[in-house]
Amino acid sequence: MLNKQTNKINICIVTGSRAEYGLLKPLIKLMISNKDFDVKVVATASHLEKKFGYTYKEIEKDNIPIHQKINISIGETSADNINQSFSKCLSKSSTYFVENKPDYLLILGDRYEMLAIAIAAYIHQIPIAHINGGEATSGTMDEGFRHSISKLSSLHFPSTENYRQRLIQLGENPTTVFNVGVLSVDNINNFKLLSKSELEKSINFKFTNPTAIITFHPVP
Repeated sequence: MLNKQTNKINICIVTGSRAEYGLLKPLIKLMISNKDFDVKVVATASHLEKKFGYTYKEIEKDNIPIHQKINISIGETSADNINQSFSKCLSKSSTYFVENKPDYLLILGDRYEMLAIAIAAYIHQIPIAHINGGEATSGTMDEGFRHSISKLSSLHFPSTENYRQRLIQLGENPTTVFNVGVLSVDNINNFKLLSKSELEKSINFKFTNPTAIITFHPVP
């Protein structure tokens, strides 16, 4: 759909956390630079929480305008608190869609706030473009959130052919499912690596002996 006043497609991109924003950043910048799109970035969830470092400031630091902040007051991760935050996100994002009427909603991933936003957009009949659908994380709530978002979406951008096939198995029209690869590759290609001495200085640690780095991502 084309906005007759601006001759641009009005796309709302929602980001709820630093992790998913890091993946979206090069895409957001590319779309902003494209004269065919009118991009409006909405920040919500952990971006607006003090305990997570007010990470919306990273978006502003990257010179990406934030069209609106939707605060949903993320508390503890109990079922009741998640439901309360989900309810706020659904209500406030619905109000945003009424006031701004985007042509498309673009979201990434499998967080519960993204499902709330997707439900609001779906009811308002705003087409949804979903990135990273079709993936599997058995044993977590993310699995249900992700597949639910996929079923609400009109366009799908999975990162591998296996995930594309899973979306088709879920009943999605193959003509709407595009294997586009992993967004993080763009970050890797554009990332400026530190030299060994710069890295040592940044973390205040000397690599005097053979060193291994281990990361652990706990899954609730």
